[in-house]
Amino acid sequence: MSKEKKQIEKEDLISSDIYAKNRKQIRKDLIEFKKNRRIALGPYATFYFESFETMVAQVQEMLHIEKGGDEQLKDELIAYNPLVPNGKELTATLMFEIDNPISRAVFLGKVGGVEDKVFMKIDNEIVKAVPEEDVDRTSAEGKASSVQFIHFKFNNDQIAKFKSKNTSILLGIDHKEYGHSTKLTEDNIRSLSADFI
Repeated sequence: MSKEKKQIEKEDLISSDIYAKNRKQIRKDLIEFKKNRRIALGPYATFYFESFETMVAQVQEMLHIEKGGDEQLKDELIAYNPLVPNGKELTATLMFEIDNPISRAVFLGKVGGVEDKVFMKIDNEIVKAVPEEDVDRTSAEGKASSVQFIHFKFNNDQIAKFKSKNTSILLGIDHKEYGHSTKLTEDNIRSLSADFI
C-alpha cells in the first residue's frame, strides 16, 4: 500500500470472505509490522503508533466481527480515518493498561488531562501531542479515559531531524501523577519515519 494514501476508501479493503479465509496470516503479518510501533512508557502506558496499514486492518477486523456491511463501513471510516497520519504527523493510540479494575479506576481518577501532557522531544525541541477531538478524553470529574487518541504534528525541519540518523528522540508524559519518558530505538525511528511524506 502506498504511504501517500491518507484516507481509507472502500476500494482499499478486501472482500469479507477473502479476509475471513486469510485472517490468521493477515493478523500475524500485522503483529510483525506493529512490533516496532509499540512503545511502553512507565508501568501502565503503551503507545501504539498508527498508520494507513494498521487502520485498514482495524476497519477490516471490525467489519469481520460485526458484519454490518456498507452501513457499518461508513461509521468505521469516520472513526478510523482521522488516525491515518497525514504525512506531516505521527498518530498514536495511547492505552493505560491495568488489569485490576479497582487499581485502574484509582489511577485514571488521578490522571485527568493526561492527553494534554504527552510530548516528543527531538534533540532539544519539544513537540506537544494534540488529542483527537472526537470526544473529551477526560470527564468533568477529572477522570481520564484508558484509551487516548493523539497526534504529533511536525514541521519540515522537525521531520528532517526525526529521519536523521544521529537524532535523539524521546517520547514522554509530564503529568504530575505520571511522569515518564523513554528514548526511541533505531527500529522505532525507522518504522515511524515511514509515515512522513
